[in-house]
Amino acid sequence: MALTIIQHVLKRLAEIGVADVFGVPGDFAFPVNDAICRDPKLRWVGCCNELNAAYAAEGYARIRGVGALCTTYGVGELAALAGVAGAYAERLPVFHLVGMPRMATQRARAIVHHTLGDGEYGLFQRMAEPVVCARAVMTPQTAAAETERLIAAALYHRRPVYMAFPADLAGKPLLDAAAPVAAPRSDPGALAAAAEAVAAALESARTACALPGLAVARAGLGAELQALIDATGLPFATMFHDKTVLNETQPAYAGMYDGALMNEETRAFVESRDVIVAIGALMTDFNTGAFTARLDPARVVSIDAHETTAGGAVFQSVEMGDLLRALGARVKRRDWERIAPAASPAATGSGGDPITARALYPRWSAFLREGDVLVAETGTVSMGLGFATMPRGANFYNQALWGAIGWATPAALGMAAAAPARRVVLITGEGSFQVGGQELSQFARLGLKPIVFVLDNGGYLIERLLCADPEIAYNDVAPWRYAELPAALGCKGWFCARVETCGELDAAIDRAEHADGGVFIEVVTGRYEASDLSLTLSARLKALSAE
Repeated sequence: MALTIIQHVLKRLAEIGVADVFGVPGDFAFPVNDAICRDPKLRWVGCCNELNAAYAAEGYARIRGVGALCTTYGVGELAALAGVAGAYAERLPVFHLVGMPRMATQRARAIVHHTLGDGEYGLFQRMAEPVVCARAVMTPQTAAAETERLIAAALYHRRPVYMAFPADLAGKPLLDAAAPVAAPRSDPGALAAAAEAVAAALESARTACALPGLAVARAGLGAELQALIDATGLPFATMFHDKTVLNETQPAYAGMYDGALMNEETRAFVESRDVIVAIGALMTDFNTGAFTARLDPARVVSIDAHETTAGGAVFQSVEMGDLLRALGARVKRRDWERIAPAASPAATGSGGDPITARALYPRWSAFLREGDVLVAETGTVSMGLGFATMPRGANFYNQALWGAIGWATPAALGMAAAAPARRVVLITGEGSFQVGGQELSQFARLGLKPIVFVLDNGGYLIERLLCADPEIAYNDVAPWRYAELPAALGCKGWFCARVETCGELDAAIDRAEHADGGVFIEVVTGRYEASDLSLTLSARLKALSAE
């Protein structure tokens, strides 16, 4: 029996790594929703709203390499659009499956629900266009070919794609056929020339280091990059957005480089190298310490996803993985100068002492263990944890470029669904939790057992640090009783606590270490207890805005 359009698409998504589809159902999407639920290789994960579903799919893609999201037409897809845009900014291939009205309805320009009442049915696709790398309406005659085109685009660009299914066509038999598009290959001549140029730069250098970036992780090339580091002996530092691209406990690690804002020894080390090999790194404001990084372009070799710049020449059609492997075989190992990363500060406070930033962040850092998935909400939380050395095999995730408030909780749901055998530690602020915290209920429904810390400091601390009047009304949030929420959201058997002192925090962390189920700990601090990076970064950004 021939597969239907939607069955074929779902089959191909499963083949490239999708096992869960996040979404919210809707009548125009029922044929797609039904097919997902009936597919033995897929699990439907219903979220509390479409924005959270998009964040969950984005988080899932960080672990599995791809993610999938399903919404209905108009109201559903637009609600998810900010999350899809986040996946675009963060270089994550998410497949957005949208159920559309029937083709007869569209041809008649009929005025139906979930539309603007103007008979226009291509408008929402056009709204999505800036935040996807490809899009298509799936029909029986084109679905196979379009599926392969969209898969190829998503994996090549590491960006979301948009797949629309008219309700009367999704269940129709597939009428075309198409072979999977081959993975992109390097131009042999360009690859050889690029490898020679990079090798020559390193061979002539007295000092060198690597700056690996998130594009390495997005392409799943961590093993290839580690092999290059091992083969050449190159030391490396990472920037904020790129934390844990490589294991931080190895001798080659020189620490976090954040321009002039933090870690002066690491800054001096990186900026003084004769050659700096930037591998898939983005020079964003957060990565460069609010543009305080001083990297001489003449000394930077840039290895990007599909091209390399070295010695003033640009080598196009050079795939990053191919070049990393070629360099591992070409560049001789040397005893390069190295430095050790700055030691993490010891925790302060005990007993009835209040929880300060210097008491809190070292405790959180010490709590982490090998293999953990740490999800840190963008803001003071991620900035406080970004300079802690992560255990072997642990991953640090934040959304440093898109920086959407509320991202962390639903993203952690996606990561936990993608890697149920790993311990997921979610650390978020209370303002962010108020945006996406409903997804705690999905952890419980799926039998997932995260460890959740909610930092309660009476409002949006990062905004207080950035704005002219910290006490202005828009920085306040409603005072929730956070530690009581898991029970109300169906999280049975979870250990929940609210802590205000160092002693209470220590006891709660000990309980979390030995908990059999989920954990939720509300950590109450003073209004302005901020990490060092958040203080220095906010001061720098204020200075820039005043110029």
